[in-house]
Amino acid sequence: YKPPTSEELSQLKETEDLFHSSLLRLQIEELLKEVTLKETKKKKIDAFLHEINSLLSAIPETPETELTDQAWLPEGVKVPFLQVPFSVKGRFRFLSPAELKVVGSYLLGTCIKPEINVDVAVTMPREIFQDKDNLNQRYHRKRALYLAHIAQHLSKEKLFGSVKFAYMNSNHLKPILLLRPQGSKDEKMVTVRLHACPAPGLFKPSRFYPSKNNVRTAWFMEQSTPKEGAPEPPTPHYNNSIICDTVLLSHLHFLSSAAADFPGMKDGLALLKVWLNQRQLSKGLGCFSGFLVSMLVAYLLMKRKIVKMMSGYQVLRSTLQFLATTDLSVTGISLAKDVDASLPVLDDFHQAFEVVFVDPSGLVNLCADMTASKYHQVQFEAKRSMEILDDRTVDGFQVLLMTTKPMLRAFDHVFHLKHVSKLQGACKKMQLLNELMDRGGNYVAAALPFVVSLLARGLAGRALLVTHSLPQISEWPIDAEPPKHKDVGPLTFGLLFVPEFAAGMLEKGPQADHPEALDFRTFWGEKSELRRFQDGSICEAVVWQADTVCQKRLIPEQIVRHLLKLHMDIPESSICYTGALLESVIRTGQEASGTGEEAMVSVVCSYDDLSRKLWNLKGLPLTVTAVQGVHPALRYTDVFPPIPMKPIYSFHTRIRTKHLLLPSEEKPCPAYIAPLKIVCHMEGSGQWPQDKEAIKRIKAAFHLQLAELLQQQHQLVCRPAVTHTDVYKDGYVFRLQVAYHREPLILKEVVTPEGMLKYQDTEESRQLELETLHLPYLTSSLHGLQQQHPAFGSTCRLSKRWVSAQLLSDNISEECVDLLVAFLFLHPAPFTPPSSPQVGFLRFLDLLATFDWKNNPLIVNLNAGLTDADLTEIKNKFVAARSRLPIMFIATPKDRWSSMWTQERPSAQILQRLLVLASESLRALEEQLMDPLNSQDVKMVFRPPLDFYDVLIHLNPNQIPRHLESVDRPLKSFSRGVVKNSTAVKILFPVVDYDPVQCYLQELREMCCRSWSDGVAVVPRRLWVEMKGWRLNQGRALALGCLAQPLFSTQDAFSDLALFFYDKHGGEVIAVLWKPLSFQPQPFKVSSMKGRMVTTLNNELVCIPNVEAILEDFEVLGEGLVKSIEARTEKWTI
Repeated sequence: YKPPTSEELSQLKETEDLFHSSLLRLQIEELLKEVTLKETKKKKIDAFLHEINSLLSAIPETPETELTDQAWLPEGVKVPFLQVPFSVKGRFRFLSPAELKVVGSYLLGTCIKPEINVDVAVTMPREIFQDKDNLNQRYHRKRALYLAHIAQHLSKEKLFGSVKFAYMNSNHLKPILLLRPQGSKDEKMVTVRLHACPAPGLFKPSRFYPSKNNVRTAWFMEQSTPKEGAPEPPTPHYNNSIICDTVLLSHLHFLSSAAADFPGMKDGLALLKVWLNQRQLSKGLGCFSGFLVSMLVAYLLMKRKIVKMMSGYQVLRSTLQFLATTDLSVTGISLAKDVDASLPVLDDFHQAFEVVFVDPSGLVNLCADMTASKYHQVQFEAKRSMEILDDRTVDGFQVLLMTTKPMLRAFDHVFHLKHVSKLQGACKKMQLLNELMDRGGNYVAAALPFVVSLLARGLAGRALLVTHSLPQISEWPIDAEPPKHKDVGPLTFGLLFVPEFAAGMLEKGPQADHPEALDFRTFWGEKSELRRFQDGSICEAVVWQADTVCQKRLIPEQIVRHLLKLHMDIPESSICYTGALLESVIRTGQEASGTGEEAMVSVVCSYDDLSRKLWNLKGLPLTVTAVQGVHPALRYTDVFPPIPMKPIYSFHTRIRTKHLLLPSEEKPCPAYIAPLKIVCHMEGSGQWPQDKEAIKRIKAAFHLQLAELLQQQHQLVCRPAVTHTDVYKDGYVFRLQVAYHREPLILKEVVTPEGMLKYQDTEESRQLELETLHLPYLTSSLHGLQQQHPAFGSTCRLSKRWVSAQLLSDNISEECVDLLVAFLFLHPAPFTPPSSPQVGFLRFLDLLATFDWKNNPLIVNLNAGLTDADLTEIKNKFVAARSRLPIMFIATPKDRWSSMWTQERPSAQILQRLLVLASESLRALEEQLMDPLNSQDVKMVFRPPLDFYDVLIHLNPNQIPRHLESVDRPLKSFSRGVVKNSTAVKILFPVVDYDPVQCYLQELREMCCRSWSDGVAVVPRRLWVEMKGWRLNQGRALALGCLAQPLFSTQDAFSDLALFFYDKHGGEVIAVLWKPLSFQPQPFKVSSMKGRMVTTLNNELVCIPNVEAILEDFEVLGEGLVKSIEARTEKWTI
């Protein structure tokens, strides 16, 4: 072997010190290869640029005319500038460009795919300008006319696939011309952007200092004479837009000297641009553009924060570190080296602009259009990114550079200002005439900083970040009128909350006699009132109305609507607030005010009280060592939490001897009462038997005794059974199950033929461990997570409601969905943990759709129980044993290797279906939520596509106990034989856990005439029942589960032939999918005749499924429950 070279050694050292792993280095190198331009493409682009150069120099001149006389422009081209007001002094003629220069990222080699833009500076000759062209938009209009004339000539050339206008960074004062080559593939290859700029030395720089005025009020307001003695306001943005055209070339020279002998700068800039693109920060008015970030890297190089030895990754880190720790809206920075005393100082810039970054000339503010709020968002993102890069447990590359952060998923609440034209009125109300003049009449740009700072003040303490989308205007054909200010479309605002304070109902102000009190009253308007507080102080305060948790979550909406109406005259109808649109699907009951959080809290209180009573029971032979809840409601994740119920006797059939109620045949099915399962651990003792059957009998005795003691000591109505005891308390039914800690071990005992005793997992022991150990642990961990993150429970509920609505709830366990959602809260990178259920749900869909289930385990580090070493070990073992593990592998601290919650389900096919549905739902939802002008029927993604299934079994709504939980609430509902009541004590025990549809589904999956294989091939199910002498109302008998012994063997099932799908929350349809394999003709065998009939194929006897008989069976089995069966015969053939 050769010893490593010094370069290799330094690379190894760097990998060790900087990157968490050599993988990160490789990933970054691979990404850079992906986004940089290939040499062959560069040659094509160079050739295209040469042709443009020769065409531009051949454009004919025009005679001189008044600026307002534009008749010389032919029909096919419109001036790309909003000429308001139209009249302006000055004369214009077209002369050939004095010079053409490529500027910007293409020459530096820092432009990246997918959008390759080449910037060309077209210098307009000095002769076309007059003395006062810096005033009243004269320069801007000449620039626009110059580009219009070029556009009109180039549009005739065959060389171009398209010739269009656009606004540079959506700034109305700066139109540019876009040229793309001919040919569909080449047109996407490159966009050449022509920037018209003035001849050097044309303007005196001192005219454009931030404090100077270049737009006269009288001209802008179209008044004939200026007001006497009124001072003209400064126009810094206007000045900046002219002066930045004069420094295009000097910026290029500055950047190329920085990039010389510095390969790391090129790579670092490519990474930074990808980082900005993924966060939607690099396009639009006031964006953090690629050019800006290049200047920032050059600044850091100048200040020695970066040296030319650094790699691209180090440049990325240093730049993010600088952004995270420097607030340019407070302390600006400047690239000007030798400070000329006559140049404006940073303070002058700070007075004129929100964010300050001065270029090398000392005249241009590179961040002129950026709002302070946008810079704070960049700063926040940089801080978050540095945390992620320093966290060894996170795949920093994937999270920072490969994950997009659209506003809907990044912010807790998002709202849209539907009609930006309303900002005109806001400018009037806030008297922003000077800003309007400065921005060339662009009321969106003028009002936006004021809107954001107003909201930031109103939400101070509640919101970590208040930000806005960047106004963007797309390009337009040269024969169209230029877009108006309102064409930016709706503006979107994002709010990121501080979870502890976001839902506070009180806004406490200063004391009444303090001078600030007046300011507080002015800010909040009539909402402000005097209140006396407990400490005796009398203060100004605002109290927001909200009764339920769900309404408290929307207090920010009340604040936003109130402030925009009060200070900006923006009507409520113009604001589309999409913070909680999805929550309607987890509301129940007629009074749909809350989303069930209160109901969940009262269940937990009742459970806590019951646990205390169990701990203190007197007269038990062994004490209770632990009481643990396992029902989802006890970890706040039950989709529809139980409501306290008391049965109405007249709706039921009574069995008086046993104090029981049964459903009545004449009445609709009673409301579903879910038993809330609780595991009751008894202390160990030498008295416990060591035989599994004996243990079961002891447990049964405990169940009887618990019921007796609870009845005697606490007057609770109980109903004991062998495997559990049901307790009716506060209108809920709790199901107690006694557990003995050694029982799973005893169930694992197996005696070998040699008489040896050994321990191995059995199905029974696994099930018991799951119910008595793992489920209680999971429930208590997630209960703790809910205490930390109040949005966790509702996010789980939305996610489970969606899974169920897609008819897949039987194919993926509730615990599995709870863990997926827990992952979003424990490992939120690159986001922050969700503070609203809706954003949590959107991220859940994204996780399902984008996680690489095949190659990665999903590790949910509950209670931070896993170390770095554990995580690595789990990943390595997972890779080694991949083929034997479940398709969806979820590891937790207490379940590292087996992924117990996904062991049986989902299957690979179901997971694939889930991924498709998740990505489609996410796409549809985000489209709806980001388009405030269309109807926002967000329930669409909760309505499953049914055209995919072969048979639909339509059910009778009065036999669906949870009918009111359906996504689209039914118009008419049935009285279900219960009343809301949490104080009933002496009652007959209600019907528990009875859902005819679930019983029917179980029948369908289990019952298949096995006797068909005993020689009677096709006997309709109805005959069988009569032949056996059963004269029962089929539907009732089977549904009630009264048949302890089924009529036929439960081992064989329709499940060999079909899969059944159902939405357990009030679905009216069971969807059936035939299994393709079962429809292949099979050789005739008497032993395999279930559900088949005999036919001949090529003179041979074969069996095929007897679909008609099966469908008839479906109907007979569900008599009274099934309304109709819709067979889609065109979907399958035999």
